[in-house]
Amino acid sequence: MRYSTFLMLQAAMPIFRYLLILFLTVPLIEIYFLIEVGEVIGAWPTVLLVVFTAVLGVWLLRWQGLSTLTRVQTSLEHGELPAQAMLEGMLLLVAGALLLTPGFVTDSFGFLILVPPLRHRMAGWLLQRGMLQAGMPPGSSQSPPGQRTIEGEFEKRDD
Repeated sequence: MRYSTFLMLQAAMPIFRYLLILFLTVPLIEIYFLIEVGEVIGAWPTVLLVVFTAVLGVWLLRWQGLSTLTRVQTSLEHGELPAQAMLEGMLLLVAGALLLTPGFVTDSFGFLILVPPLRHRMAGWLLQRGMLQAGMPPGSSQSPPGQRTIEGEFEKRDD
């Protein structure tokens, strides 16, 4: 393994640790709440409620996804970078995954992302924090900050 690959893996380790914790705790929390709700309203009503929230979430997701796609197309037609709308589209993908995951906690977070003012604020916050960085457009002669571009020509030879 090359040293640079090792350094990249070392930098990514905290992310893997957080994801491991997330993937272990979320199902446990969901199971707990499913059992608690099932004890109060019964097993079949709980199952039907989980299916209903998934169907409702997919319907809302489709409706808002089309709206976001329209905003992206409008921004592109005006020659603007649709970073905000694209990030909102990515948040809608996260919302869809949360809504299709069986459980009430993930559904709650998915429905929160579907609220347009909240999603808009989340996307703005992520953009301000630099979570999404736009690269240079193709054919641009400027390099992104901190990177060097070396121009030249090469010829492939078979030895």
